[in-house]
Amino acid sequence: MSLVVLAGPAGVGKGSIVKWILENFPDFMLSVSSTTREPRAGEVDGVHYNFVSTAVFETLIAEGQMLEWAQVHGKHLYGTPLNELTRAAALDKHLLLEIDLQGARQVSEKIPGALMIFINPPSFQELERRLRSRGTETEEQIQTRLTTARTELAAAGEFDHQLTNLDLEACARQVVELVHEAERGS
Repeated sequence: MSLVVLAGPAGVGKGSIVKWILENFPDFMLSVSSTTREPRAGEVDGVHYNFVSTAVFETLIAEGQMLEWAQVHGKHLYGTPLNELTRAAALDKHLLLEIDLQGARQVSEKIPGALMIFINPPSFQELERRLRSRGTETEEQIQTRLTTARTELAAAGEFDHQLTNLDLEACARQVVELVHEAERGS
């Protein structure tokens, strides 16, 4: 089992990459993060996220039950429960963490052997186009995400590997190959 961190700005395609990997490689699973934000249309509690109150999230932090956590876009708390590592180990699967820069830094500190992969957009303009085409955020939210993206892109060099999501399937295959190479000790 490998712990694989996928980070990159909102709109870069991390979720689509993860979805493709999960549909094509049964030896991978996605960590179910916890969050204090409200579910978006179609999101299911316990599948897409564990939707919890701020009080519950703060209790998980205080009890040391979070591998990583962060306040994202100055608003909501997101994090990875430690029990996701146990669940992946029991299933003998590679655990994918789709997280932000703050969380990735925490994982890197706590688990130095984690495979850290940063996903870049083809260009900043393409990132903005993707964010706008999702139609899920207000203009204010888009501007906040673009500001955050500049910071995240500047930190890409902190990761073991950087990939550019020009083509979804090709990028997802690169992630899988990096995991399998690391597993073989290449």
